[in-house]
Amino acid sequence: MRKTSDVTITEDGRDQGKTFQIREMSALKAERWAMRALIAVGKSGVDLPEGFASGGMRSLAIVGVQAIMRMDFADAEPLLDEMLDCIAVKPDPKRPEVVRPLMVDEDIEEVSTLLRLRQEILELHTSFFSKGRTSEPTSPAPSKDPSSSNTQTFPRPSVDFSRTPPTRRQR
Repeated sequence: MRKTSDVTITEDGRDQGKTFQIREMSALKAERWAMRALIAVGKSGVDLPEGFASGGMRSLAIVGVQAIMRMDFADAEPLLDEMLDCIAVKPDPKRPEVVRPLMVDEDIEEVSTLLRLRQEILELHTSFFSKGRTSEPTSPAPSKDPSSSNTQTFPRPSVDFSRTPPTRRQR
């Protein structure tokens, strides 16, 4: 069963009081979405650690908005549009069981609402990486057994948020 999350807009504005339901993508759709996003981020010139793409949505969450903002809009637009498929509307607070598909231009009137819902979509898809964990698991050490030389392990992505963001690669 797909996870869902209700988001009620409390900020002042035309969307105040509206409730939206965020629904998780299927595992396959989420993986493909994350891989397309990571490839687009990589094409944009952001330096990504070796093996980074193997982290899927988790890696994308680590890269963050700064890297995504460096993407070409032509690469970003279909990804942004696909995120909207995760949003539905609960039009009547007195009947929370009623949920209907999102009509973007009619249901969302504030840019801040759209940005908040996108943030909630990413959180819903990546929250399982941090909940219930007390520490990061470690990658297995590479085998010294010559018979397993074709086994490749990737280092865990590490990002230091206290440092300045990576710069574009020199072309």
